Amino acid sequence: MKLNITVLPGDGIGPEVTEQAIKVLEAIAAEFDHKLRFNYGLMGAEAIDATGVPLPKETLSLCKSSDAILFGAIGTPKYDNDPSAKVRPEQGLLELRKSLGLFANIRPVVAYEYLLDKSPLKRDNIQGTDISIYRELTGGIYFGEKKLSEDGNTASDLCEYSRKEIERIAHLAFKAAQTRKKKVTLVDKANVLESSRLWRKVVTELGEKYEDVALEFLFVDNAAMQLILNPKQFDVILTENMFGDIISDEASVIGGSIGLLASASIGNKYALFEPIHGSYPQAKNKNIANPIASILSAAMLLDHFGLTTEANLIRKAVEKSLELGITTPDLNSSNIEVTTSNVGDFIEDFIANPEDSNMNFNNIHMGQSTII
Repeated sequence: MKLNITVLPGDGIGPEVTEQAIKVLEAIAAEFDHKLRFNYGLMGAEAIDATGVPLPKETLSLCKSSDAILFGAIGTPKYDNDPSAKVRPEQGLLELRKSLGLFANIRPVVAYEYLLDKSPLKRDNIQGTDISIYRELTGGIYFGEKKLSEDGNTASDLCEYSRKEIERIAHLAFKAAQTRKKKVTLVDKANVLESSRLWRKVVTELGEKYEDVALEFLFVDNAAMQLILNPKQFDVILTENMFGDIISDEASVIGGSIGLLASASIGNKYALFEPIHGSYPQAKNKNIANPIASILSAAMLLDHFGLTTEANLIRKAVEKSLELGITTPDLNSSNIEVTTSNVGDFIEDFIANPEDSNMNFNNIHMGQSTII
């Protein structure tokens, strides 16, 4: 298969983790005889500094001409700590999602057996967790009308949804549940918000068409609590933009690190793949950031094009790295240093030698082949 992939490394640790994802995709291409072409574009703080805008027209055009987009991270203290800034890195990502119609954000949450003791949650509570969060991505309060009074003392953000916006992502969530454990949980705040009541009405009506899928409802505050107390009860979680942003980050503690959570943002024509973590500017250029979320996002990219064998090989390589403790400091409490590039090197080598089992852990720290 031939794919043109636009790469938007972004800010902070974005370029470092994205580099590892590309390394892994190139290993897959070599093993399975695919042709992948990577084209790079500016977005975020680096784009503001270079062009004055967070999403240059050239970058948007590049994205529209590609088969898929691989994105790193966005944000920097220069703008994060300046509430008066009129132009902000995050505006670029929001504009990109809207321009490409990326209305569905899919975030898998898995409790890896080898990392159960890394989570602050009890092993028995999280063991076996396998959740897919479907977050609406182009509507709601993030995109609603924003107002600030002339005296600067009163502000408002409008949360608005239409039936069409709700139906199109709900269909995806129900279809996903049909291939999983056949359960959808709608997370809303229907006891307070009119927009949530519309969500509940529309999803209930739609659910009648998916007779093999059970539908349940949870208010977002209860859902947040249940996600910590008993995450195994969930299969597919369906929710609106802001609630999905919050609870998917909350879910990262189940696996032990936000550096493990990948995501796909899907529309009718375009698709973007990114780790859910932020730009982590404190770790920039230190080679300590966890690249697994970015690498698993690359696996989701392959899934999107039906390359499931290739995607599953990446996941197998990731699981082997976790099993052997070849992980960055956020997950590795040993005295042996494992860097961002070490993790990428190991997964790259595993893809080239998936049947080898004689893993020499020490070689990875010397920059040598990790599989003998």
